[in-house]
Amino acid sequence: MLLGVTGGIAAYKIPELVRRLRREGCEVEVVMTRAAEHFVSPLVLATLSGRRVWRQEDLLSEERGASIPHIRLAEWAEAVAVAPCTADAASDLAYGRGEGLLAATLLAAEAPVLVFPAMNAHMYGNVAVQENLSTLARRGVRVVEPSAGALACGEEGPGRMPEPVEIAEEVFRALAPVHDLQGVHVLVTAGPTHEYLDPVRYISNPSTGRMGLAMARAAWHRGAEVRVILGPVDPAPCSLYGLEVTRVVSALEMRDAVMANLDWARVIVKAAAVGDYRARERKPHKMKREGREALSLDLVQNPDIAAEVGAKKRPAQILIGFAAETDDVRRNARAKMERKGLNFILANDVLAPGSGFASETNALRLIAPDDEELLSGRKEDVADAVWSSLAGRLQL
Repeated sequence: MLLGVTGGIAAYKIPELVRRLRREGCEVEVVMTRAAEHFVSPLVLATLSGRRVWRQEDLLSEERGASIPHIRLAEWAEAVAVAPCTADAASDLAYGRGEGLLAATLLAAEAPVLVFPAMNAHMYGNVAVQENLSTLARRGVRVVEPSAGALACGEEGPGRMPEPVEIAEEVFRALAPVHDLQGVHVLVTAGPTHEYLDPVRYISNPSTGRMGLAMARAAWHRGAEVRVILGPVDPAPCSLYGLEVTRVVSALEMRDAVMANLDWARVIVKAAAVGDYRARERKPHKMKREGREALSLDLVQNPDIAAEVGAKKRPAQILIGFAAETDDVRRNARAKMERKGLNFILANDVLAPGSGFASETNALRLIAPDDEELLSGRKEDVADAVWSSLAGRLQL
């Protein structure tokens, strides 16, 4: 991808962005304006990207100019991001100016272009700036609104460039080879539930929510609108960017949240590890161990959310379940799919190496009514493979 860096104080965040993009396998070419070099060193970005940094003097230099860098870079890029995008850079883009190397490259670019405005709040709110950004949006440029908060100038308000993890997520969405879920409403449950016995103890499981969040992120990268109902886990910030998240703790809370979103959803992915049982009575105070050699728990069943959704879903809705099994995976998963009215089920053996809770990898069996498919690898890669397999079957 091509990364354009302009002269704003937020350019200090760009080394971390380049590092993150490279870590995820992106090749990164960096083009800097002269003003940007006051805020971040070209040598730093060249070291982190593993490539030379393109600078303003390369546009008409006797050594570099003959290679027509603005055309070569534009043809090479699969996506272009301008971060930070100053008011001056937005004006150049909106008016089609090509005096600078970055501006000329953007004029020639046919790949998706994303801009991340970052400036003082009053500058950002200026009519001229807003008109320029609106012009870019009408032309198909993805204009990512800045965050609000404390600014470098000491003021508060909108104008903060998104964090590198968030910019990277926007880039990954632009780089996605297909957007076959464009506009589809996808509801995902993820993570465990905590069923409290008293104020300090609960019954739960080792789920980290990573597989469910990977399914949500992969759907968002493909263009879906995604809502996540997330149990009590603390995911990395990038896991939640772009997703509408509802946090819950117990199975009863998760059930209520799912039902509240059921009419909105076209596809429901039940990836959460929901507790099957809860205490019949939650004690109001901590249970003491003194005087007790043993403790018996009186448990009752939680609602079967997947089965309830399966019974209520509309004919056009798709319900995808997960089955974490320890034996006879195929038979147990198919029985669960039929019993709960699922359209598809993703089953795994949680005792197999690299395929259980809290693992970075997974090995899933995607089971449809008429066939099966085995998928394995990093959970993020498996999630993408699942959507690739399902996209043709769903006919969304």
